[in-house]
Amino acid sequence: MNALLFNVTLGIYFLATVTYLAYLVKPRDSLGRTSHWLISIGFLVHCAFTVDRYVEAGHTPITNLHEALSFFGLALVGTFIAFERRYKVFIIGSFVTPLAFVLMVVSSLFPSAITPLNPTLMSKWLAVHTTLAFLGYASFALAFGAGIMYLIQEHFLKSRKLGAMYQKLPSLEMLDEINYRCLTFGFPLLTFAIISGAIWAETAWGTYWSWDPKETWSLITWFVYAALLHGRLTTGWRGKRAAILAIIGFCILLFTFLGVNLLMPGLHSYK
Repeated sequence: MNALLFNVTLGIYFLATVTYLAYLVKPRDSLGRTSHWLISIGFLVHCAFTVDRYVEAGHTPITNLHEALSFFGLALVGTFIAFERRYKVFIIGSFVTPLAFVLMVVSSLFPSAITPLNPTLMSKWLAVHTTLAFLGYASFALAFGAGIMYLIQEHFLKSRKLGAMYQKLPSLEMLDEINYRCLTFGFPLLTFAIISGAIWAETAWGTYWSWDPKETWSLITWFVYAALLHGRLTTGWRGKRAAILAIIGFCILLFTFLGVNLLMPGLHSYK
């Protein structure tokens, strides 16, 4: 059942990606509604997969790369649906659903077998720490998508070639607002994730901070987003600069999440 739910989720996300990209090419209301319902159904099936795996494993299914990438995709889609309903901007899905689909495809490449949980991970902090972290990651992924759209839209304005794509994308003001809202939602989540991780580390290893590669790069990521938020609140960073920093921040975040695990083994490495 678990494998079936995963494959169904993967298939629905693929269809949602196709329809959202079609909506980008030809933004019809029917395509927008179809895309929204597809991604919503995919999210529900994805939730069922996660719950089923939780029941089978007996713990939050986020202890290997197969599970972690899937959980990242779940958090991304759930956060996107919430923002889509809030801002009524369906076209953002054209940039978000492909990322969720890719996360699921990459997840499928890693072993999916459920293995006994490391004693260190047997803690209530597992669910708290990882859920906070991935919700923060999802918010920053949306900021990344909004940042890309902002740069594309600004390019059209500066070149004065206001083609069909310009008419489809949200205004610069809307994209900057979404970028900011994602930042103010994601940064506290990342902060609390790091704090809860430090508390968990002290319980498990007797120290709040050990400068493990994952801890170091998590701190670097936190400082990047802290600088972006500080700049927006105090020096008026807006527009292109904020969009570029949101893109850079997410690239660093991806390296922290995946690159560090694959290239710099440590206490936080997924097996």
